[in-house]
Amino acid sequence: MKLTPVERLFKLFDETALILQEELDCTYIEALAETGENLFHDDILQESLSEVTRKRLKRKYSDIIIASIGAEDIRKAFQLAILKGMKGHIQPNHQMTPDTIGFIISYLTEKFIGAKTDLSILDPAVGTGNLLSTILNRQGNISQIRSYGVEVDELLIKLAYVGANLQKQQTEFFHQDALEPLFIDPVDLVVCDLPVGYYPNDIQAGQYELNASKGHAYAHHLFIEQSVNHTRPGGYLFFLIPNGLFESAEASKLHNYLKRTVYIQGVLQLPMSLFKDKNAGKSILILQKKKPGIEAPKEVLLATLPKLSNKEALDKMMLGVEKWFKENK
Repeated sequence: MKLTPVERLFKLFDETALILQEELDCTYIEALAETGENLFHDDILQESLSEVTRKRLKRKYSDIIIASIGAEDIRKAFQLAILKGMKGHIQPNHQMTPDTIGFIISYLTEKFIGAKTDLSILDPAVGTGNLLSTILNRQGNISQIRSYGVEVDELLIKLAYVGANLQKQQTEFFHQDALEPLFIDPVDLVVCDLPVGYYPNDIQAGQYELNASKGHAYAHHLFIEQSVNHTRPGGYLFFLIPNGLFESAEASKLHNYLKRTVYIQGVLQLPMSLFKDKNAGKSILILQKKKPGIEAPKEVLLATLPKLSNKEALDKMMLGVEKWFKENK
């Protein structure tokens, strides 16, 4: 049976990462980043490898011409390999935004942005880059895109960098705490799967309006404020938020901040079937930064997405979304 391009490329990522994992005595994920670098540079960069191992790798790399594979197939294959490497990891910051959610956010960003020839986009918690790459691969009508990703985890940002190179995406990455000062000009669009939890740096948190009244601040609140700060007036922000975002002890402060700085365009609750635990349920929050001449929508787009396998219910919901756009945008 003939393998698809995604299956062939995943097989290559997997087999060469396993070889490098054993030879370099590192984790599978670290080896995956190394083999991705080799593929991009069309060379074997690890100087410590034996000649026998180098020949094994060269034979495998010669089986695929990476330039002949589309960006979306590369993204999917690389994502599958990352997911394999992350099995058993319990770090919450090592979770990847699922494809399904990436596709929904991609669709929504296209609808809100409309016809543009130039776009700047920022993901301040870029992780492995899967959400950002999913969106970039679906912006074919935009001739010039400037994209930026910020990530504090060294391994995750290396994976994001390798993945972007393989997909020929010209993303500029910043390895830093995104809640420290960012040397990035305001952008047209922010997308972010918000890191949920407490932010331990109380001194830095003190620079934000949404700092906690007492104790540690919520990192997800500070990420929202930082993102608004780095969005142009009139620009859009798409956040993946916990369903209980507006129910915490600091919710009133967040609500007042949003009321003053942005217009809430929509809140779409994702189907619970996407989450193992109902307490882990999430929604997509859509904001537009205030600007003279821009008004709030007549009504906020509110929807609960059905199971994506329920085509009839999904089509009905999409018709409702289209109707909302005609009446509000």
